[in-house]
Amino acid sequence: MEALLEVRELSLRFGGITALSQIGLAVAEGETLAVIGPNGSGKTSLFNCITSIYRPTSGAISFRGEPLTRHSPDEVTRLGIARTFQNLRLFHNMSVLDNLMVGRHLHFRKNLLAAVLRLRGEETRHRRRCEEIVEFLNLEPVRKTRAGDCPYGVQKRVELGRALATEPRLLLLDEPVSGLTQEEKEEFAYWIHEIRGRFGITILLVEHDLRVASRLAGRMVALDHGVKIAEGTPAAVQRHPDVIKAYLGE
Repeated sequence: MEALLEVRELSLRFGGITALSQIGLAVAEGETLAVIGPNGSGKTSLFNCITSIYRPTSGAISFRGEPLTRHSPDEVTRLGIARTFQNLRLFHNMSVLDNLMVGRHLHFRKNLLAAVLRLRGEETRHRRRCEEIVEFLNLEPVRKTRAGDCPYGVQKRVELGRALATEPRLLLLDEPVSGLTQEEKEEFAYWIHEIRGRFGITILLVEHDLRVASRLAGRMVALDHGVKIAEGTPAAVQRHPDVIKAYLGE
């Protein structure tokens, strides 16, 4: 199967600190790949390189055959990559629905005539798309509530909804179930599974909860201190001696 996203020999250094060293991985169209590893293993740094928040020291990243390292973060989003963050980045004073509408901004026509006439038809079309996501993520009861007034678990859904509103081909989820109750984790795992099936979105996720990651992903990549130490099925990766050592010590 042809790779949608390909990372080749990726390295990232901050002065004398190596965050990533010669990382290679590929994500096929339609699959869910999980990246696991202890704190400080380089998982979020990998996401930041893919989304052009960080510029890698060396190596290459391509999406649908297009090199990503020369693009800005907003251009990466326009190419079809969306992400959520480990630390939520919502507009707390805006409503839940308006937070999702922010994710639609890249689809608005940006010409003078549209700006002058304030074409209502276009806004209505984008709002309808956001309402569909509101219904899908069961956000209807809070759609007009300020995002900052919502419980943490709901805020996680809002950020997921905003990412979906960009209509991505590839969705990067950075620890999507961290800080959630067990019931909320089960619900969130269901939505992630449904996203791939209903919307046909490829998913790359970073997750500490290995049980959730194993349920969602067909393959896993394990990192430790910026180095890839294992890749394969979830069961095989979690049995790998280097993975056990990374999580449990000698």
